[in-house]
Amino acid sequence: MKKYLLAGFISTLLTIVLGFLIIPLLKRLKANQNILGYVKEHKEKSGTPTMGGVFFMLAISITFFIFRRGFSLISIMILTISLGFFVIGFLDDFIKIKFKRNLGLTALQKTLFMVVVSIIASLFSYRQGLDFIFLPIVNRTVNLGVLSIFLNLIVFIATVNGANLTDGLDGLCASVSIIIFISFSVIIGIETTTYNNMYLSKEEYENVILLSVIFAGALIGYLAFNVNKASVFMGDTGSLAIGGAISSIAIFSGNTLYIPLVCITFVISALSVIIQVIYFKKTKKRVFKMSPFHHHLQLIGKTEWQISYIYTLITLLISVLLIIFIMR
Repeated sequence: MKKYLLAGFISTLLTIVLGFLIIPLLKRLKANQNILGYVKEHKEKSGTPTMGGVFFMLAISITFFIFRRGFSLISIMILTISLGFFVIGFLDDFIKIKFKRNLGLTALQKTLFMVVVSIIASLFSYRQGLDFIFLPIVNRTVNLGVLSIFLNLIVFIATVNGANLTDGLDGLCASVSIIIFISFSVIIGIETTTYNNMYLSKEEYENVILLSVIFAGALIGYLAFNVNKASVFMGDTGSLAIGGAISSIAIFSGNTLYIPLVCITFVISALSVIIQVIYFKKTKKRVFKMSPFHHHLQLIGKTEWQISYIYTLITLLISVLLIIFIMR
């Protein structure tokens, strides 16, 4: 426990130090976010630098390799997958900045890159024998075999996009993700002491928990620069990396079915967009004033701080209830 707390603290501290060093550099490079013109509440954010994911992912990588124990293939692969999505986000943000537009990679390009990384991650999981999922109600594991490749592909794409869509307000994605990472670290910790049919070594599980805590710590540090009014945005550079890490941690530990619950706010963001698009195509009318749903809340008078608080509280309550259920 002391090791996890120390690693989380160092990750937080290192993120803050790197933030103070890198944010001025981003400003000098004019790495500014192009603000959507139709979100009038965001006009005041024009000129805020983006790509903040660079410094918290750097802090995470450094901290992990300081504290990891042994070789730990699984946790290293989780970080690698996260960095793979990080690169996609970085390219997307770079193109936006370079050409001063809100669209970076095209939807097709972005999707293809994400599918490639997801396929690699899913094949790795299958080849390592991590083709199982826990069934929460009966406390059993089920081996899916080759079907796990297709399920994991869907989970990666859905979770990464959910994280990306949730990153729309100051502090929102980072706040809920802190709870998500801590929740999965607790869930995995409980499972390793409760079940005898675990598929990884104790050392592997400890490193996965460690990495999850380090991600949470880094995002706590990142919030020092991202609470309203933000001095930096994480950009797709950060949100895609977060989504990739959460997906990998859940899938490789067999906790895929917990994602819709622990990541409930990602689900809300994604579903609100899907519902809005389908309904508008059929009726030319909108269900929400704007999607994702957090923008709808903003347009009916909720402040960014209030929305972040509500989303974080929902994530926390559901995660706590889930953990209590697992411990029963």
